[in-house]
Amino acid sequence: MASGPLNGIRIVEFAGIGPGPFCGMLLSDLGADIVRIDRPGPAKGSRHDVTSRGRRSISLDLKSSGDVEVALKLVGKADALIEGLRPGVMERLGLGPDTALKRNPKLVYGRMTGWGQFGPFAKAAGHDLNYIALTGALGAMGRNGKPPAPPLNLVGDYGGGALYLAFGICAALLHARATGQGQVIDCAMTDGAASLASMFYGMRSAGIWSDNREDNLLDGGAHFYDTYECADGLYVSIGSIEPQFYALLLEKAELKDEQFKEQMNKKAWPELKAKLSEVLRQKTRAEWCSIMEGTDICFAPVLSLAEAPKHPHNVERKTFIEIDGVVQPAPAPRFSVTPGEVQRPPAGSGEHTAEVLEDWGVK
Repeated sequence: MASGPLNGIRIVEFAGIGPGPFCGMLLSDLGADIVRIDRPGPAKGSRHDVTSRGRRSISLDLKSSGDVEVALKLVGKADALIEGLRPGVMERLGLGPDTALKRNPKLVYGRMTGWGQFGPFAKAAGHDLNYIALTGALGAMGRNGKPPAPPLNLVGDYGGGALYLAFGICAALLHARATGQGQVIDCAMTDGAASLASMFYGMRSAGIWSDNREDNLLDGGAHFYDTYECADGLYVSIGSIEPQFYALLLEKAELKDEQFKEQMNKKAWPELKAKLSEVLRQKTRAEWCSIMEGTDICFAPVLSLAEAPKHPHNVERKTFIEIDGVVQPAPAPRFSVTPGEVQRPPAGSGEHTAEVLEDWGVK
């Protein structure tokens, strides 16, 4: 039996890319029984496809009326559904919200798109970078005088997309259990990314955030909140915002220049950053770690993907696990009574067709 607070929740996931699978991974890690509907074809499961872990796969040809009926029978027994196709595609397949909710009135129908189910861009192709560009989030990232820096696909696909859909599904499940009423979730990455930027819109309205990159408290403009190169070419991160933390930074880095006492003098930030950069380049990352790590400076080494799983803090907390030789993040967050776990490695397409149909009682 699966472990986790979502144990007993059944979800049908229509195969997709990016935020859909990541949302499925999050919910599966917390105990949900998720069946992914894949297209017919050779099994494509790979142990390296981390975001596909934890689910069983059934292969259906959704251009076949018979297989569409099988999909609807699964939907009829599910608590929730995840789909990430362009608006209108599920309707054309005969699997749209109206049909699904008629079959299962308690169903939570989760729709994951970049632009949303309506709007001028709704039917256009796009990727994470485009979605966060439209929200103002991308324009706020990067160095002054340089193009905005792509933050991997963490802000749109995963932060503004998958996490908001997972949150929405859990909220709608609570409503469905209380009222017997299902509903449709229109989860757009543009909406989610905009929501993530709420604090910055508030700060801009208050006149304490500018539209210029590397000019603000949290975008690398401040000398006490940035990353710095060390003597060995490796980097450290400094986040000494609060006065007491900043005072400790001055102490540990032996910054005795009187100008450093002007912490919040924005006009002095560029010069202070240059001075701090010069000081931090005088020692290796390991040397700075021995001086600052674990203190209230708000300090951490900037680690690579290879280094992070080996750091003592991550090792002790078991932040990373290894499955079939693949090092990957462990389920998060942690629960004291119903801990999550990875239910199984990534499945090949259609690997569990017979098993799922029998287990879910679909004939």
